[in-house]
Amino acid sequence: MKLTVIQSVRTNNFNDDQLMQKITGLWQEASLRLTDRDLLTYGVYHDYESDYKGDYTLSVAVEDRQGESTLEIPDDARYEIFPVDATDEQGVIRAWNTIWERENSGTLHRAYTYDYEKYDPRGQIEIYIAIK
Repeated sequence: MKLTVIQSVRTNNFNDDQLMQKITGLWQEASLRLTDRDLLTYGVYHDYESDYKGDYTLSVAVEDRQGESTLEIPDDARYEIFPVDATDEQGVIRAWNTIWERENSGTLHRAYTYDYEKYDPRGQIEIYIAIK
């Protein structure tokens, strides 16, 4: 999958006091630059330092249909998909908590390559976790 990055930020889920401000600001800034509201939008997690407790980069991106892609997710990657309750304001956070719980319990073996949240223009949200 070829994506064009709109905006990126480097952060850490546990050691960054500005985590929520960075993520909220990232999405607000990116939304100003997203002109085609019918495109699938992605929150891509990449450049992992280690596991989910280390630093990572979060990029807001759209599918590249014509221009030059700035991020390419390998087509042969394997993913486990986690649906998000889009009616729940905390749905994305709850889904990530489930992912981390599964990883901690040993029932999810993450690859830490490219993970992404997929936002469909009709409101559906799914989180794709790269697995080994």
